[in-house]
Amino acid sequence: MGTWDTGPFDNDTAADFADALDDAEPEAREALIRGVLIRTIDATGCLTEAEEAVAAAALIAAQCPGGDPVDTPYGPETPVPALPADLRALADEALARIAGDEAGPASNWVAPQDWKQWRAMLDRLRAVLAPPPPSLALFDVQ
Repeated sequence: MGTWDTGPFDNDTAADFADALDDAEPEAREALIRGVLIRTIDATGCLTEAEEAVAAAALIAAQCPGGDPVDTPYGPETPVPALPADLRALADEALARIAGDEAGPASNWVAPQDWKQWRAMLDRLRAVLAPPPPSLALFDVQ
């Protein structure tokens, strides 16, 4: 089965992406992650790498404050090196494209509950990747 659950690595395509990361040299892993995000952002029509982009976003979010570790047998076995902070914005933008794609990965599920879990997972990743800006006091009250 191609998709067995709603986690970022719970489909064949994302698991294959994790294998590709494991097979790559440590210095090449960032380029693989960056590339899939940029291609997803720049894609026209079908987002063919959406599942890989979600997996990449999960790896980036795992390195952010408040991020959940990627703890699944389908994710990379080799630790991902520290990733640059600029990938957070790329990952958030890619997830925004994916969340807005009605024919995207969420269409693989028949049960409405699965779709809701998928969307909740995307929302959690986006909240970690692009936390709300700190509120600024407009007036100094003393």
